[in-house]
Order: sequence, then C-alpha cells, then structure tokens
Amino acid sequence: MTEPLILHIETATDICSAALSEGERQLSLVESSQERSHAKLLNAFIRQSMADARKEFKDLDGIAVSKGPGSYTGLRIGVSTAKGLAYALEIPLLASGTLENMASGAASNAAVKKLIALHDDQLLLCPMLDARRMEVYAGFYTTKNSLFREVSADIIEGDSYHKILESHPVCFFGNGVEKCKAVLYHSNAHFIDGINPTATAMIAPVLKKYHQKQFEDVAYFEPFYLKEFIATVPKKKVL
Repeated sequence: MTEPLILHIETATDICSAALSEGERQLSLVESSQERSHAKLLNAFIRQSMADARKEFKDLDGIAVSKGPGSYTGLRIGVSTAKGLAYALEIPLLASGTLENMASGAASNAAVKKLIALHDDQLLLCPMLDARRMEVYAGFYTTKNSLFREVSADIIEGDSYHKILESHPVCFFGNGVEKCKAVLYHSNAHFIDGINPTATAMIAPVLKKYHQKQFEDVAYFEPFYLKEFIATVPKKKVL
C-alpha cells in the first residue's frame, strides 16, 4: 500500500515551518525563526519543500496545518494557506494541535529520552507556549502522546500544577518555560530548552488522523485560538 504524501504547515509561533512527508518518513523541511515573516516566507517555503523532495502538488494526498493555540496572526496565515491549497487541489485538510505536535516531537529529544528512561510511564510531557505576562498555553501528555490534561491558558504562580507535580515527574518545554523556571520549585519539575514547534513534529499525529480519516471541513475550519484576540492600541499616533 502506498503511503500518503502530506504537506505540513506550522506557523503558530515565530517559527515558520513547512515539511513534506511520505508515511512516517520526512522528505524535506524548510523553516525559519525570523519574527513576523510568515506571510512573506510561507509560500516560498512550501514551494521549496516540494522542490527539495522532487514532488509536484498534484502528487499530494493531504495538507496538514498546526491549528493552535499560538499567535493569532500566525495561525490565520497558516490555516488560510492550508485551506486554499486543500480546496484548489481537492485533497483532504488535516489539523493537529500545536501542543500535541510538540509533545509528539519531544520524544526524539536526547534530554527527554533520558527522562523517559528514568521515569518510564510516570513521566508527563508539558509543552507550553508563551502568552501575555505570566500566562502560558499548556497541555499535559503521557509519553505515549495521550492527553492527560486539557490544553488551557494558565497563569503561572508558585503553586501552579502542584497536584500534578506531587504525583508525576513533569518535563516542561517550549518558549513558555522561562516564566516557569523562576517560579516552579519542585523536585518533579524538569525544564528542557530548545524544543519548539516544527512541521517535523506534526508528521506522526497527522498520519494517525489521515488513516482514521479525521479530515476537516475546508469551508468552516477555524484555528484553535483558545483565547479571543485582543488588539493593542499603538503608543504613537500616526497622522
């Protein structure tokens, strides 16, 4: 049986990332952490990822997008691009949660592997993304990528996650961990740097959804913002 060829789009944070996979195998990856450049870079990254793998758009079996939570603008750009491609190519649209993807991808990190070997199934993975002030978007997953606690917007305080930390060692990672390092003091709290959203991490969760035919409605699908968008008022008046 031929494995599906899927294009993956990740724009939930400052990282703009596009990858092509065939089954579980990654064929190409193009990404950048240049801030506020998704609108300029994404289409070029998609074309480059296709070219690097020597594939054509007509070969695709699906388009996948990281659905959030994350940056309002970044999610809009990624989702609108994915919907446009899925509609034009008449192929399925797939979506997986940004934190779910991060948890799946973290299993390949060397530091996380050591924690898994040490704690086995007791270890929980907590990807977290920076939100405003002392707030993060966070979710808790088992090492088998099953959801342990729903994704939510959490205000980080000294007793945050106390009940979970009392019963489980937890590996915290993502660009929200810096807020936690200075506040969460617990022997079961482990902080890992350098794990960020990437299209590579989408491959396993998306492939599972593809085989289960968990496709999105191209016309009505919207990103998972988690919180309503709040526009900021410019500090300087523009004449």
